[in-house]
Amino acid sequence: MGNNSWWFFALLSAFFAALTTIFAKVGIEDINSNLATALRTVVILAVAWSLVWARGEFQPLADISSKTMLFLVLSGLATGLSWLCYFRALQLGPASLVAPIDKSSLVLIVLLSVLFLGEPLTLKVGLGASLIVVGTLVLIH
Repeated sequence: MGNNSWWFFALLSAFFAALTTIFAKVGIEDINSNLATALRTVVILAVAWSLVWARGEFQPLADISSKTMLFLVLSGLATGLSWLCYFRALQLGPASLVAPIDKSSLVLIVLLSVLFLGEPLTLKVGLGASLIVVGTLVLIH
């Protein structure tokens, strides 16, 4: 796939994220959103660990640096909180409004990547993020 293989996986991510929203909206109709998130997480754990074992990618946890472990734990906490909030929002509101607000996280990612990762804020990136904000506002109003 070469240097641009990230495009393929990013598109797959978007596709599966869209399916996640639709499946979740139907799946949480008759269940507590926190329990639904917990059940979903068990499935994700099973799939992720199965993939690691099947591909022979396991490594001893002691071999993982404390910095890497810290940031993966923080990422996991943020993911869990995001999912809990997302499922609750889906339970309370229409998917067509919840999803655009959730996906507006891209604007926050742009800002945080400039502030904390030193990534450049180009005119193109700034304009794109601004258009996402405008598009989100159009969709929710």
